[in-house]
Amino acid sequence: MGERCGWSGTDPLYVAYHDEEWGVPEHDSRALYEKLILDGFQAGLSWYTILRKRENFRSAFAGFDPDVIAGWGEAEVERLLADAGIVRHRGKIEAAITNARAWQRIEAADGFSDFIWSAFPGAPQQHAFTELGQIPATSPEGDALSKRLKQAGFRFCGPTIVYAFAQAVGLVNDHLTSCPEYDRRAALA
Repeated sequence: MGERCGWSGTDPLYVAYHDEEWGVPEHDSRALYEKLILDGFQAGLSWYTILRKRENFRSAFAGFDPDVIAGWGEAEVERLLADAGIVRHRGKIEAAITNARAWQRIEAADGFSDFIWSAFPGAPQQHAFTELGQIPATSPEGDALSKRLKQAGFRFCGPTIVYAFAQAVGLVNDHLTSCPEYDRRAALA
């Protein structure tokens, strides 16, 4: 059996994320919203920072219920800016609210999960990378999804954020081929 992808390190929290979540196909609309929002908060930071604060985020953001968050205003923004348990960035907090409203429109029209998955038609893309340096930061499909999200009213969803999101929610399998999780993810396709 091969070794895990090198980015997972040895911290039990990060290893569990790598082994149990990263790259597992996600089809739940609310869970997809959560992951996209967290990837937006991660911009400029390490994913490990967000992962350590994820439970705080979930508490502060009402379990990432877009229907609740869509009704928030300045009072909630100020509350979140005072919450040391999350990343306190006004633009990212306001984007989470704006994105919840956009999510509602998409969910009502087509379903957010279908909207996301239609960007990567068919089964999740199975890549065959052998080194971390081969894994791209963006892709044509991710770029197109980023553009569609922006057109739908989303913020903090640039091509790099969207590709990281695609990797995390199993739209693509970017585990290295030597990683034990590569074959497990491929079997889920």
